[in-house]
Amino acid sequence: MINFTYNSNAIEGNTLTLQETALIIKEGITIDKKPLKDHLEAVGNKDAYHYVEELVQKKVPLSGKVIKDIHSLVLMDNREDRGVYRRVPVTIMGAVHTPPQPYLLPARMEQLILKYQEMSLPHVVERVSQFHLGFEAIHPFIDGNGRTGRLLLNLELMKEGYPPINIKFHDRKRYYDCFTSYHTNGEDPSEMVSLIGEYLEEELLNYVEIVRNANEISKGNTKSDPR
Repeated sequence: MINFTYNSNAIEGNTLTLQETALIIKEGITIDKKPLKDHLEAVGNKDAYHYVEELVQKKVPLSGKVIKDIHSLVLMDNREDRGVYRRVPVTIMGAVHTPPQPYLLPARMEQLILKYQEMSLPHVVERVSQFHLGFEAIHPFIDGNGRTGRLLLNLELMKEGYPPINIKFHDRKRYYDCFTSYHTNGEDPSEMVSLIGEYLEEELLNYVEIVRNANEISKGNTKSDPR
């Protein structure tokens, strides 16, 4: 959770280091000379992450309410815009795509969720990649879209029994390039599918290694038990 919070916030410009993020989340320490906004983003992402874990345990289906609730936690530093679709047009710096006008957002989000629920793609990685690309293209909130989108991505992976992934700050250019590729190649999601698939494989291999080490420790303890 700490690693995810650090990387997800850093992608969006948060200046906290991994160690500083850990101190804020675990110890409640205030970091000198770092903006209050950065502190609130760390705490907000932590709360949203725990909320996602609750949704996974309860197997809550994806809905507009779920998306707005997650965003409300993410955007802790901006009470006015928490869980509220943006009221103004926006452009994304450096992007080749312009998000829809505010009056279109409720219908577009409803269509996105319905499309996701009806997808017949064989693997969850393909489905969540399509949803993530679509969500960020709509850009429904004035701020916090990236952080909310990555939490939603993990929500759906975890509901299917997979571990959450952690898109690294140092991979942000490749991550952004996935959106450019999607919009310039006829909404082809293959670049995002590859990125998410690689991160998921990495997490699964880490889990396998942890289980292997735990089993070896368990066997060693059994052998040394005099009973």
